[in-house]
Amino acid sequence: MARGKHAPRVSSGFYLGGQQAEADPLLEDAFYETTQYKAISSRDDHRCFIIGRTGSGKSAILRRLELQYPEHVIRITPEDLSLTYVADLQSIRWLSAEGVHLDPLFIALWKHVLLVEIIRHRYQVDSPTAKQNFLANLADRIKRDKSKVEALKYLDEFQGKFWCEADERVREIADRFETQIQSEAGVEAKGLRGGITQGSTKITENKSEIVARYQRIVNETQLPRLNQMIKVLDEDILDSKQNFTFVVIDDLDQDWVDDSVTNALIRCLFRAVLDLQRVQNLKVIVALRTNIFEALDFGRRTGGQEEKFRALSMRIQWSAADLEAMLNERAKAAGLRVGIALRGIRDLLPSTNKTRGDALEFILRRTLMRPRDVIAYLNECLEGTAGKPRITWDRIHDAESAYSRNRRLALRDEWKPTFPGIDEVFSIFEGKGRKLTPDQMGLILDDIAMLTADHDFIGTDWLGKLTSEIWNPKQGTWSDKYKSLVGLLFDIGFIGCIHNGHPPVFSYQDPDHLDRPSKLSRVQFFLIHPAFHDALDLTYA
Repeated sequence: MARGKHAPRVSSGFYLGGQQAEADPLLEDAFYETTQYKAISSRDDHRCFIIGRTGSGKSAILRRLELQYPEHVIRITPEDLSLTYVADLQSIRWLSAEGVHLDPLFIALWKHVLLVEIIRHRYQVDSPTAKQNFLANLADRIKRDKSKVEALKYLDEFQGKFWCEADERVREIADRFETQIQSEAGVEAKGLRGGITQGSTKITENKSEIVARYQRIVNETQLPRLNQMIKVLDEDILDSKQNFTFVVIDDLDQDWVDDSVTNALIRCLFRAVLDLQRVQNLKVIVALRTNIFEALDFGRRTGGQEEKFRALSMRIQWSAADLEAMLNERAKAAGLRVGIALRGIRDLLPSTNKTRGDALEFILRRTLMRPRDVIAYLNECLEGTAGKPRITWDRIHDAESAYSRNRRLALRDEWKPTFPGIDEVFSIFEGKGRKLTPDQMGLILDDIAMLTADHDFIGTDWLGKLTSEIWNPKQGTWSDKYKSLVGLLFDIGFIGCIHNGHPPVFSYQDPDHLDRPSKLSRVQFFLIHPAFHDALDLTYA
């Protein structure tokens, strides 16, 4: 953009797009293809689990994939799968409480959903007639393979539900399972309204015998025929590169299912996706928040396959260069919409000088290095720039207050489902120093631990676990007392660590930084992330 008195002016309403992929008008025109997007969209790269923080661009990657390959992408939305219905079944709750291993059922559920959605998409199965035509044609192709013919009977069992929406098919599977459990338990009331009591089974059976009986029912869940159908999918349905299909699954971090089974359902989705890797012309891509991924109990329930899951995972991280390139694309696209020719984001920012430095670097330091953060800050700056040729330094500083306040609220909203009441933890830091010695931090952490004694505090359960060592009368080292609570504040990006005068390290730069105890013991200062300085009214002391 030309500089000087005749330079074009920023018009009212000019902004750099939305902060969420589903409400971002610039996503199609200004998407920056990072190396990570190229890997996810590659048919030859087997990494299929996108792991990242809220606002890191996971949903944008999937949305871009849909726009780029509209005929080859199937989107499955968890909230449309009636998973809440499954989780609320009395049989599921009772079996889980009794220690019955439900993974075979959940794996079969996911495989069924994925398999049928792929078939519906491939053959446009949307009616009873379309279903019968598809089955007849496929049966003719595989008639010489008895195992495939037997597997195909699995699909024919669903009769009128096959072409219905996925949620109806999920309910049908759940209802069939419920009926089996009712029959075994001898309970006639639909839904096991009273639960399965000792009177529902043979009184002479002990708990282990009862669990074993129900475990057998779970283990017999259609998995053998489903696995054979995966072979049919590979060899007879998606048998050509022209039929290559992406299946994308997002929003697994939404409040769509009972917390008690969330871990199991997501873990079993990963297992189902792993099994589907054998289908050459298929790539199932799952986006998941970092904290949910780390909480998945892979080691205990997946037969030691945690290493495989991690090998297929890609953590979304952004460098300063990538964020600037992304902003350049957005600035050019936004400019075209209002008739302003912009070469990049720096055309909208004040020039770098020795006194105030680099404006983009100033803004990036106040972000958690995520697209959502930097777009939010710059949009806040643009709010007060209408009629001017560019954003001024004064406007950048004025915008920081609203931006910081919104980032604090965003951090609260991101983590309150897992850590209810976490904003009260942040409040303990109000008015404190921006940079804290371990001793100063220890005093603040002691105050945070006192929240567990407040009857009105809703986070006593999780905070009590993280502060148990603070209350330990043996009082070990500083690291022993505070490592759990410090670890949480570091992991969510609220604090960083300074060692021997080096620049601070935050979790978005090195997520595993504090996993080594020696690192925590050598911390010289803790720094509250600059994104929250203004919102917490922190001092320089």
